[in-house]
Amino acid sequence: MSSESFTRVVRASALAAGAKLVVDISGKSVLLCNSNGRIHAVSNICSHAHEKLEDGRMGNGWIACPIHGARFDLATGNAKNPPATRPIAVYAVRVVDDWIEVEA
Repeated sequence: MSSESFTRVVRASALAAGAKLVVDISGKSVLLCNSNGRIHAVSNICSHAHEKLEDGRMGNGWIACPIHGARFDLATGNAKNPPATRPIAVYAVRVVDDWIEVEA
């Protein structure tokens, strides 16, 4: 991973524990989630309903689609329950000098 492939998006201190935030990276809608002490970056679009996940509930390492309740693992993107069967994209994240950087 070269540093050129990461995009600086927001200060880590701006994303509190349990919070989520949508950022645009090169035209991609990416959802940042601070869950279980870890920052995750995933596609903001449900693989089943094609709805924005930003309005969904976030739990213990997962995000749920607000339309049908399909849950996705924040670390792997894998669908955890129907009706979703396909994963969502997951992006590498790092924190450098209090900045969240995403490879997307």
